Amino acid sequence: MDTLTLPRPDDWHLHLRDGALMQAVAPQAAAAFARAIIMPNLKPPVTTVAEAAAYRQRIFAALPEGSSFEPLMTLYLTDNTPPAEVERAVASGLVHAVKLYPAGATTHSDAGVTDLLLCYDTLAAMEDHGLPLLIHGERTDPGLDIFEREAAFIDDVLLPLLDRHPRLRVVLEHVSTAAGAELVTGDDPRLAGTFTPQHLLYSRNDLLVGGLSPHRYCMPVLKRESDREALLAAATSGHPRVFLGTDSAPHPRSAKESGCCAAGCYSSPVALALYAEAFEAAGALERLADFAGRNGPAFYGLPINGETVTLERAAQEVPSAYPGGEEPVVPLRAGGTLGWRVRQP
Repeated sequence: MDTLTLPRPDDWHLHLRDGALMQAVAPQAAAAFARAIIMPNLKPPVTTVAEAAAYRQRIFAALPEGSSFEPLMTLYLTDNTPPAEVERAVASGLVHAVKLYPAGATTHSDAGVTDLLLCYDTLAAMEDHGLPLLIHGERTDPGLDIFEREAAFIDDVLLPLLDRHPRLRVVLEHVSTAAGAELVTGDDPRLAGTFTPQHLLYSRNDLLVGGLSPHRYCMPVLKRESDREALLAAATSGHPRVFLGTDSAPHPRSAKESGCCAAGCYSSPVALALYAEAFEAAGALERLADFAGRNGPAFYGLPINGETVTLERAAQEVPSAYPGGEEPVVPLRAGGTLGWRVRQP
Protein backbone atom coordinates (compact mmCIF):
# COMPACT_ATOMS: atom_id res chain seq x y z
CA MET A 1 0.00 0.00 0.00
CA ASP A 2 1.65 3.21 -1.19
CA THR A 3 -1.27 5.60 -0.65
CA LEU A 4 -4.07 5.74 1.89
CA THR A 5 -7.08 8.06 1.71
CA LEU A 6 -9.02 8.72 4.89
CA PRO A 7 -11.52 11.24 6.27
CA ARG A 8 -9.78 14.43 7.27
CA PRO A 9 -8.64 13.58 10.80
CA ASP A 10 -9.54 15.23 14.07
CA ASP A 11 -7.30 15.53 17.12
CA TRP A 12 -9.20 14.61 20.26
CA HIS A 13 -6.50 15.89 22.64
CA LEU A 14 -4.59 19.04 21.72
CA HIS A 15 -2.75 21.79 23.59
CA LEU A 16 -2.60 25.16 21.82
CA ARG A 17 -1.37 27.25 24.78
CA ASP A 18 -2.02 31.01 24.50
CA GLY A 19 -0.40 34.27 23.44
CA ALA A 20 2.49 34.29 20.98
CA LEU A 21 3.04 30.54 21.26
CA MET A 22 -0.58 29.82 20.41
CA GLN A 23 -0.48 32.21 17.46
CA ALA A 24 2.48 30.23 16.08
CA VAL A 25 1.23 26.67 16.62
CA ALA A 26 -2.51 27.03 15.95
CA PRO A 27 -2.03 27.36 12.16
CA GLN A 28 0.13 24.22 12.19
CA ALA A 29 -2.60 22.24 13.97
CA ALA A 30 -5.26 23.65 11.66
CA ALA A 31 -3.27 22.51 8.63
CA ALA A 32 -3.21 18.95 9.95
CA PHE A 33 -6.66 18.50 11.51
CA ALA A 34 -10.25 19.51 10.86
CA ARG A 35 -11.29 19.74 14.52
CA ALA A 36 -9.60 19.35 17.87
CA ILE A 37 -10.55 19.03 21.52
CA ILE A 38 -8.67 21.95 23.07
CA MET A 39 -7.13 21.45 26.49
CA PRO A 40 -8.05 24.04 29.16
CA ASN A 41 -4.84 24.01 31.25
CA LEU A 42 -3.84 27.59 30.60
CA LYS A 43 -2.55 29.77 33.38
CA PRO A 44 -5.03 30.61 34.83
CA PRO A 45 -7.09 27.61 33.66
CA VAL A 46 -10.27 27.77 31.60
CA THR A 47 -12.92 26.98 34.21
CA THR A 48 -16.05 28.74 32.89
CA VAL A 49 -18.00 28.87 29.66
CA ALA A 50 -17.26 32.58 29.33
CA GLU A 51 -13.52 31.89 29.55
CA ALA A 52 -13.82 29.05 27.02
CA ALA A 53 -15.68 31.31 24.59
CA ALA A 54 -13.03 34.02 24.91
CA TYR A 55 -10.22 31.48 24.38
CA ARG A 56 -12.03 30.12 21.33
CA GLN A 57 -12.09 33.60 19.81
CA ARG A 58 -8.36 34.00 20.40
CA ILE A 59 -7.78 30.71 18.58
CA PHE A 60 -9.88 31.84 15.61
CA ALA A 61 -7.92 35.09 15.49
CA ALA A 62 -4.67 33.11 15.23
CA LEU A 63 -5.80 31.02 12.24
CA PRO A 64 -5.01 31.93 8.63
CA GLU A 65 -7.75 33.51 6.59
CA GLY A 66 -10.08 30.90 5.12
CA SER A 67 -9.23 28.19 7.66
CA SER A 68 -12.12 25.85 8.47
CA PHE A 69 -10.49 24.46 11.63
CA GLU A 70 -12.99 24.06 14.48
CA PRO A 71 -11.77 24.21 18.09
CA LEU A 72 -13.93 22.09 20.40
CA MET A 73 -13.64 23.65 23.83
CA THR A 74 -13.37 22.05 27.27
CA LEU A 75 -13.60 23.19 30.88
CA TYR A 76 -11.00 22.54 33.57
CA LEU A 77 -12.58 20.64 36.48
CA THR A 78 -11.76 21.95 39.95
CA ASP A 79 -12.89 20.99 43.44
CA ASN A 80 -15.34 23.92 43.21
CA THR A 81 -16.80 23.63 39.70
CA PRO A 82 -20.57 24.14 40.20
CA PRO A 83 -23.17 21.89 38.50
CA ALA A 84 -24.69 25.03 36.97
CA GLU A 85 -21.52 25.49 34.89
CA VAL A 86 -22.18 22.10 33.30
CA GLU A 87 -25.64 23.27 32.29
CA ARG A 88 -24.18 26.46 30.81
CA ALA A 89 -21.57 24.41 28.96
CA VAL A 90 -24.13 22.19 27.29
CA ALA A 91 -26.37 25.13 26.42
CA SER A 92 -23.43 27.00 24.85
CA GLY A 93 -22.85 24.46 22.09
CA LEU A 94 -19.14 25.38 22.32
CA VAL A 95 -18.01 23.17 25.20
CA HIS A 96 -17.80 19.48 24.40
CA ALA A 97 -16.22 18.00 27.53
CA VAL A 98 -14.77 18.64 30.99
CA LYS A 99 -11.15 17.78 31.76
CA LEU A 100 -9.93 16.18 34.97
CA TYR A 101 -6.36 16.88 35.98
CA PRO A 102 -5.37 15.36 39.31
CA ALA A 103 -3.62 18.16 41.18
CA GLY A 104 0.09 18.22 40.33
CA ALA A 105 -0.07 15.63 37.54
CA THR A 106 1.31 17.68 34.63
CA THR A 107 1.76 21.18 33.16
CA HIS A 108 -0.47 23.78 34.87
CA SER A 109 -2.35 21.19 36.91
CA ASP A 110 -1.94 22.97 40.25
CA ALA A 111 -5.61 23.91 40.29
CA GLY A 112 -6.67 20.33 39.56
CA VAL A 113 -8.95 18.09 41.58
CA THR A 114 -7.74 16.95 45.00
CA ASP A 115 -10.63 14.51 45.67
CA LEU A 116 -13.29 13.45 43.17
CA LEU A 117 -15.83 13.10 45.96
CA LEU A 118 -15.83 16.90 46.10
CA CYS A 119 -17.06 16.88 42.49
CA TYR A 120 -19.92 14.42 42.98
CA ASP A 121 -22.78 16.81 42.15
CA THR A 122 -20.95 18.24 39.14
CA LEU A 123 -20.21 14.78 37.78
CA ALA A 124 -23.87 13.85 38.32
CA ALA A 125 -24.85 16.87 36.24
CA MET A 126 -22.48 15.70 33.51
CA GLU A 127 -24.22 12.31 33.59
CA ASP A 128 -27.60 13.97 33.21
CA HIS A 129 -26.46 16.09 30.26
CA GLY A 130 -24.22 13.53 28.53
CA LEU A 131 -21.10 15.72 28.80
CA PRO A 132 -17.96 13.54 28.73
CA LEU A 133 -15.22 13.61 31.35
CA LEU A 134 -11.71 13.57 29.87
CA ILE A 135 -9.18 12.13 32.28
CA HIS A 136 -5.47 12.54 32.81
CA GLY A 137 -5.30 9.18 34.55
CA GLU A 138 -2.49 9.35 37.09
CA ARG A 139 -2.33 9.25 40.85
CA THR A 140 0.18 11.74 42.16
CA ASP A 141 0.93 10.46 45.66
CA PRO A 142 4.52 11.45 46.53
CA GLY A 143 5.47 7.89 47.48
CA LEU A 144 4.11 6.28 44.31
CA ASP A 145 6.54 5.15 41.60
CA ILE A 146 6.06 7.43 38.59
CA PHE A 147 5.81 4.40 36.29
CA GLU A 148 2.90 3.03 38.36
CA ARG A 149 0.77 6.17 38.40
CA GLU A 150 -1.67 5.17 35.65
CA ALA A 151 -2.28 1.63 36.91
CA ALA A 152 -2.86 2.96 40.43
CA PHE A 153 -5.29 5.59 39.12
CA ILE A 154 -7.30 2.95 37.26
CA ASP A 155 -7.65 0.71 40.30
CA ASP A 156 -8.08 3.35 42.99
CA VAL A 157 -9.89 6.19 41.22
CA LEU A 158 -11.29 5.36 37.78
CA LEU A 159 -13.07 2.08 38.50
CA PRO A 160 -14.75 3.46 41.65
CA LEU A 161 -15.71 6.58 39.65
CA LEU A 162 -17.41 4.47 37.01
CA ASP A 163 -19.28 2.56 39.72
CA ARG A 164 -20.46 5.79 41.43
CA HIS A 165 -21.58 7.38 38.16
CA PRO A 166 -23.02 4.60 35.97
CA ARG A 167 -24.07 6.94 33.14
CA LEU A 168 -20.92 9.06 32.98
CA ARG A 169 -19.10 8.98 29.64
CA VAL A 170 -15.33 8.91 30.10
CA VAL A 171 -12.26 9.21 27.89
CA LEU A 172 -9.01 7.94 29.38
CA GLU A 173 -6.57 10.16 27.55
CA HIS A 174 -3.01 9.37 26.43
CA VAL A 175 -3.28 5.75 27.56
CA SER A 176 0.23 4.67 28.52
CA THR A 177 0.04 1.19 30.07
CA ALA A 178 -1.07 -2.31 29.19
CA ALA A 179 -3.64 -2.03 31.99
CA GLY A 180 -5.10 1.11 30.42
CA ALA A 181 -5.15 -0.46 26.96
CA GLU A 182 -7.02 -3.49 28.27
CA LEU A 183 -9.57 -1.31 30.04
CA VAL A 184 -10.48 0.97 27.13
CA THR A 185 -10.77 -1.94 24.68
CA GLY A 186 -13.29 -3.67 26.91
CA ASP A 187 -17.06 -3.77 26.44
CA ASP A 188 -18.08 -0.73 28.52
CA PRO A 189 -19.81 1.59 26.02
CA ARG A 190 -19.21 4.62 28.28
CA LEU A 191 -15.44 4.33 28.13
CA ALA A 192 -13.09 5.40 25.32
CA GLY A 193 -9.34 5.98 25.04
CA THR A 194 -6.97 8.21 23.08
CA PHE A 195 -3.47 7.21 22.05
CA THR A 196 -0.51 9.48 21.29
CA PRO A 197 2.16 8.89 18.65
CA GLN A 198 4.93 8.91 21.24
CA HIS A 199 3.34 6.17 23.36
CA LEU A 200 2.81 4.00 20.26
CA LEU A 201 6.34 4.46 18.92
CA TYR A 202 8.63 4.79 21.94
CA SER A 203 9.33 3.16 25.29
CA ARG A 204 11.22 4.42 28.31
CA ASN A 205 14.45 3.05 26.84
CA ASP A 206 14.04 5.54 23.99
CA LEU A 207 13.62 8.26 26.60
CA LEU A 208 16.49 7.37 28.94
CA VAL A 209 19.15 5.14 27.39
CA GLY A 210 22.20 7.15 26.36
CA GLY A 211 20.97 10.22 28.22
CA LEU A 212 17.61 11.92 28.56
CA SER A 213 15.87 12.67 25.25
CA PRO A 214 13.98 15.81 26.36
CA HIS A 215 11.66 16.00 23.37
CA ARG A 216 10.31 12.53 24.18
CA TYR A 217 9.59 13.47 27.78
CA CYS A 218 5.88 13.73 28.50
CA MET A 219 3.30 12.95 31.16
CA PRO A 220 2.29 10.18 31.50
CA VAL A 221 5.93 9.20 31.08
CA LEU A 222 6.82 6.54 28.49
CA LYS A 223 6.59 3.05 29.93
CA ARG A 224 8.05 -0.42 29.35
CA GLU A 225 8.39 -1.95 25.88
CA SER A 226 5.69 -4.48 26.85
CA ASP A 227 3.35 -1.56 27.56
CA ARG A 228 4.17 0.04 24.20
CA GLU A 229 3.38 -3.23 22.44
CA ALA A 230 0.04 -3.49 24.26
CA LEU A 231 -0.81 0.12 23.35
CA LEU A 232 -0.01 -0.47 19.70
CA ALA A 233 -2.13 -3.62 19.65
CA ALA A 234 -5.05 -1.74 21.20
CA ALA A 235 -4.81 1.31 18.93
CA THR A 236 -4.64 -0.84 15.80
CA SER A 237 -7.24 -3.39 16.94
CA GLY A 238 -10.18 -1.82 15.14
CA HIS A 239 -11.99 -1.26 18.46
CA PRO A 240 -14.63 1.44 17.89
CA ARG A 241 -13.84 3.50 20.97
CA VAL A 242 -10.12 4.09 20.53
CA PHE A 243 -9.07 7.14 18.56
CA LEU A 244 -6.43 9.71 17.75
CA GLY A 245 -5.37 12.16 20.44
CA THR A 246 -1.89 13.54 19.95
CA ASP A 247 -1.54 15.36 23.29
CA SER A 248 0.65 17.64 21.18
CA ALA A 249 2.04 20.02 23.79
CA PRO A 250 4.41 22.75 22.62
CA HIS A 251 7.00 24.27 24.93
CA PRO A 252 9.71 26.78 24.05
CA ARG A 253 12.97 25.00 23.27
CA SER A 254 14.62 26.48 26.37
CA ALA A 255 11.92 24.92 28.60
CA LYS A 256 12.54 21.47 27.13
CA GLU A 257 16.33 21.63 26.93
CA SER A 258 16.81 22.76 30.51
CA GLY A 259 17.77 21.53 33.94
CA CYS A 260 14.06 20.96 34.66
CA CYS A 261 12.67 19.59 31.41
CA ALA A 262 9.04 20.56 30.73
CA ALA A 263 6.70 17.64 30.07
CA GLY A 264 5.15 17.45 26.61
CA CYS A 265 5.85 16.31 23.05
CA TYR A 266 5.10 18.59 20.12
CA SER A 267 3.75 16.52 17.24
CA SER A 268 0.93 18.34 15.41
CA PRO A 269 2.71 19.04 12.10
CA VAL A 270 3.93 15.43 11.64
CA ALA A 271 1.44 13.46 13.74
CA LEU A 272 -0.44 11.74 10.94
CA ALA A 273 2.79 10.45 9.39
CA LEU A 274 3.91 9.20 12.81
CA TYR A 275 0.64 7.33 13.27
CA ALA A 276 0.97 5.84 9.79
CA GLU A 277 4.42 4.57 10.72
CA ALA A 278 3.05 2.94 13.88
CA PHE A 279 0.06 1.37 12.16
CA GLU A 280 2.21 0.06 9.32
CA ALA A 281 4.61 -1.52 11.83
CA ALA A 282 1.61 -3.36 13.30
CA GLY A 283 0.42 -4.50 9.87
CA ALA A 284 -2.81 -2.54 10.32
CA LEU A 285 -2.51 0.45 8.01
CA GLU A 286 -6.02 -0.13 6.70
CA ARG A 287 -7.39 0.59 10.20
CA LEU A 288 -5.89 4.06 10.45
CA ALA A 289 -8.91 5.68 8.76
CA ASP A 290 -11.29 4.58 11.53
CA PHE A 291 -8.81 5.47 14.29
CA ALA A 292 -8.04 8.92 12.87
CA GLY A 293 -11.29 9.92 11.20
CA ARG A 294 -14.34 7.93 12.32
CA ASN A 295 -14.20 6.59 15.89
CA GLY A 296 -13.79 9.96 17.61
CA PRO A 297 -16.75 11.65 15.90
CA ALA A 298 -18.91 8.62 16.68
CA PHE A 299 -18.12 8.81 20.40
CA TYR A 300 -18.69 12.57 20.57
CA GLY A 301 -21.85 12.45 18.45
CA LEU A 302 -20.41 14.60 15.67
CA PRO A 303 -20.46 14.06 11.90
CA ILE A 304 -17.51 12.50 10.14
CA ASN A 305 -15.61 15.10 8.15
CA GLY A 306 -16.62 15.22 4.50
CA GLU A 307 -13.17 16.20 3.27
CA THR A 308 -10.45 13.59 2.85
CA VAL A 309 -6.67 13.54 3.02
CA THR A 310 -4.29 11.17 1.27
CA LEU A 311 -1.16 9.79 2.82
CA GLU A 312 1.56 8.72 0.43
CA ARG A 313 4.65 6.64 0.96
CA ALA A 314 7.41 9.20 0.52
CA ALA A 315 10.34 10.33 2.63
CA GLN A 316 9.70 13.41 4.74
CA GLU A 317 12.45 15.24 6.58
CA VAL A 318 11.25 16.54 9.93
CA PRO A 319 12.45 20.10 10.62
CA SER A 320 14.75 20.64 13.57
CA ALA A 321 12.29 23.24 14.89
CA TYR A 322 9.10 25.14 14.06
CA PRO A 323 8.22 28.77 14.80
CA GLY A 324 6.93 29.08 18.34
CA GLY A 325 6.39 32.76 18.95
CA GLU A 326 9.19 34.11 21.08
CA GLU A 327 11.44 31.08 20.46
CA PRO A 328 11.25 27.86 18.43
CA VAL A 329 9.47 24.65 19.39
CA VAL A 330 11.14 21.32 18.64
CA PRO A 331 8.91 18.55 17.24
CA LEU A 332 8.91 14.84 17.89
CA ARG A 333 11.44 13.17 15.56
CA ALA A 334 13.20 16.51 14.96
CA GLY A 335 15.89 16.21 12.28
CA GLY A 336 14.80 12.67 11.43
CA THR A 337 12.99 11.12 8.50
CA LEU A 338 9.46 9.80 8.19
CA GLY A 339 8.37 7.31 5.57
CA TRP A 340 4.91 8.85 5.02
CA ARG A 341 3.62 12.33 4.28
CA VAL A 342 0.31 14.00 3.56
CA ARG A 343 -0.11 14.59 -0.16
CA GLN A 344 -0.50 18.26 -0.88
CA PRO A 345 -3.37 19.35 -3.15
